[in-house]
Amino acid sequence: MQPFRGVIGSMEDDVRTLWSAAKAAIEQAGDPDELERVRIEYLGRKGKLAALRRGLGKLPQPDRPVIGRLVNEAIADTEGAFKRKRAALTDAAAEAALEAERIDVTLPGRAPRIGTLHPLTESLHEMVDIFLRLGFAIAEGPEIENYYYSFEALNYPLHHPAMDEQMTFYVSDDVLLRSQTSPMQIRYMQEREPPVRVIVPGRCFRRDTVDATHCHTFYQLEGFMVDEGVTFADLKGTLNAFAKAMYGERISMRFRPDFFPFTEPSAEIALTCIMCEGAGCRVCSATGWLEIGGSGMIDPVVLVNVGYDPEKVSGWAFGMGIDRLAMLRYGITDIRALYGDAPVPGMATADGARSGHRSAS
Repeated sequence: MQPFRGVIGSMEDDVRTLWSAAKAAIEQAGDPDELERVRIEYLGRKGKLAALRRGLGKLPQPDRPVIGRLVNEAIADTEGAFKRKRAALTDAAAEAALEAERIDVTLPGRAPRIGTLHPLTESLHEMVDIFLRLGFAIAEGPEIENYYYSFEALNYPLHHPAMDEQMTFYVSDDVLLRSQTSPMQIRYMQEREPPVRVIVPGRCFRRDTVDATHCHTFYQLEGFMVDEGVTFADLKGTLNAFAKAMYGERISMRFRPDFFPFTEPSAEIALTCIMCEGAGCRVCSATGWLEIGGSGMIDPVVLVNVGYDPEKVSGWAFGMGIDRLAMLRYGITDIRALYGDAPVPGMATADGARSGHRSAS
């Protein structure tokens, strides 16, 4: 198109034709990229409307003001149309994005999947809470121990079967996976002067054959107290208060003589069978009692090993299998159910009521 034909009317027609074409192209642009191409074509530095403005100098002097005003009006109006179209496309894109993210609140709600704590965790929390209310502190120790803390400092004789490879997982000659939480007794008392009153929950490991009542990995809660004038009566009173808080006032506790290298005297702890309330059933082997752990007065040799004077202080210790207490609390008759293994038919019983965690702490 030749922009100017030497007649002012023809020049005005050319400007208006280009002006209309620019606005039509702007209105037809369907996205920001296409709109930008239209802007460059008509309003850019080398665009068609800009070319009209540059060509004003070639017009006769009398025609320049009329055509100049028309070109400026065309450019200003086209720029305004461009801005309005750009805003409209931006708003449309934003609206489309919001529409895509909109949630239909009229749809029925989706119930969230609610998780629950594992029975072992629930039982551990309850046990710890009870002992905290009884004035005990909490301590934790390493699961990989050495020979001294595991056996020697706890007064184990060299021939004790727990030190045999059939009972303990050894990493090396002097390093092993702890078979009980008792090593923490030594570690804790070595660093503190009496009085001490502590519980130690934790995971333990033994080379037990897995069955309805035994597992190679289990959880134990250790407890011990050392102070002046501590007696076995304090131990019985503490554990009796724990048992009633855990299982109710109707529960009874029994102590029977036993042996542990680090306590003297020592006693097995048993509770009234929760399944039959002491009447006798296959879970308690018709005895009416279920063993939950061991206990006793801390052997003076152990007190000497941690730097305490057994002539001035005395103490007691106990140990309970958290797995066993969880089974009693929830009526679980096969320990393998706690670890995701389905109980074997015909073995859903805790014959003998052994926890597999026979230690005083």
